[in-house]
Amino acid sequence: MHNLHLFSLLLSYPTPDLQAVCSEIRERLAADPALPRDTVRRLHPLLTRLAASDIYAAQEAYVELFDRGRSHSLHLFEHVHGESRDRGQAMVDLRQRYLDAGLEPAGNELPDYLPLFLDYCSTLSEAAARETLAEPGVVLVALAARLAERGSDYAPLLALLCEIAEVEQDEEAQKAISPVDDPDDLETLDAQWAEEEIRFTADAAPDPAASCPQVSAILDRMYDPAPATKRPRN
Repeated sequence: MHNLHLFSLLLSYPTPDLQAVCSEIRERLAADPALPRDTVRRLHPLLTRLAASDIYAAQEAYVELFDRGRSHSLHLFEHVHGESRDRGQAMVDLRQRYLDAGLEPAGNELPDYLPLFLDYCSTLSEAAARETLAEPGVVLVALAARLAERGSDYAPLLALLCEIAEVEQDEEAQKAISPVDDPDDLETLDAQWAEEEIRFTADAAPDPAASCPQVSAILDRMYDPAPATKRPRN
């Protein structure tokens, strides 16, 4: 399912590059027979906002939603392993899967970052992509529900991923993932992210006009969708 990398783009940190291709993303999603027929209708609010928003406002909204607390984190293992040692081994194994597929992860994101995982799934056959996407199905379902409860226009995107992966709500499995936590005070937030310095994330605030390595790599795939393209290391 090559167009899963379009979902990856839409879930990535907003940049001017992303805003510039929202119309093309809409067209490609509409033309993909493997996706639910109402995909574009359901993603219309998100696509419209991303294309029309002030870039600073779009980036602020993204950080507020996905980087503030862990409830909506796009790092899949965050919800099942937290900061345990198991997460480290899972990260190594996942990165090796990318390498075995001929992909060299670009940028400074960890392997369990959902947009990066979707980009990997997009290199697989339709059946394999659905099966692989279902592996973190319980996390996708939880994120879809939490984003819907918050009224986010990203919620339909996560719901679509659940449909593509053919995963449904499982209340028992949901107990295995991290609980909802949306602290309002800065001290609690600081305590939650006390280990940030070892998570390989950038220290400085990104330049909103700069090209994001992760988004740029995916954008390249929009024009060269070969399933086994090896990316240069940045």
